[in-house]
Amino acid sequence: MVQQVTNGIKISVQTNFEGVCHQNNRMCFSFSYSITIENQSNDSVQLVSRHWEIFDALNNLEIVEGEGVIGEKPILAPKMSYTYRSFCNLSSPTGSMKGHYNMINFSTTKNFKVHIPTFQLSIPAISN
Repeated sequence: MVQQVTNGIKISVQTNFEGVCHQNNRMCFSFSYSITIENQSNDSVQLVSRHWEIFDALNNLEIVEGEGVIGEKPILAPKMSYTYRSFCNLSSPTGSMKGHYNMINFSTTKNFKVHIPTFQLSIPAISN
C-alpha cells in the first residue's frame, strides 16, 4: 500500500492483478485499485474531479480526466473517509499510475489539488 497526505487529505492505494483479458483483439492485463481518501483536516471538503497519468512498460502514456470518481463527488467532513474501487487495463504486465484530485474546501471556498502517489501495477510473478 502507498500513502500520501496533501493539505490534510490522506490518500491510500491498494492494487491487485485481476488477470489477462482481450480488448479490441489485443491481450491486456487487468488491474484493480482501491483508494481511500481520508479527511484529516478541520474543514469539510468535496472531491470535484480527477486527473490520472497511466503508464505501461511499453512507454505508453494515457491521460484520463473527469468529474468525480466512479460517478460520485463525495463530500468528506473532518475525520471522515471515502473508499472506492476501480480498474485499469494495460498493454503490458507492468505499469504505474499517478495523478491528483481537484477538491474544494467548503470553509474557504478555495479549490486545491490532492496528489495521488505513484503506485505500481504488476502481475505477481514479475514482482517476486
